[in-house]
Amino acid sequence: MHDVQSAWVYILRCADDMYYVGSHRGPDPTARVAEHNAGLDPMAFTYKRRPVKLVWAGEFQFITDAIAFERQLKGWSRAKKEAVIRGEWEALPGLARCRTPRPSTSSG
Repeated sequence: MHDVQSAWVYILRCADDMYYVGSHRGPDPTARVAEHNAGLDPMAFTYKRRPVKLVWAGEFQFITDAIAFERQLKGWSRAKKEAVIRGEWEALPGLARCRTPRPSTSSG
């Protein structure tokens, strides 16, 4: 038995085809997925989008790293999340989207 619990970041596919990104501390994320499907919190994002299905999970040694990656992943586009689900990490830089318009380079 380990003294340190694993930390997980996971992606769920909801019944309405939306993705939900979350984190969990424990031996594996399946217990947390079961909680989402049980609908314990009527205010939760997944409550009206059940059933949910676990489509990706990544394990982290430290909860702080898991929370940081969860926040990053939540800000990513659907295309980037789907690349993670497929394990296509090398595709991520090409899927990055520019959030600020670039200035014009016309000379005048």
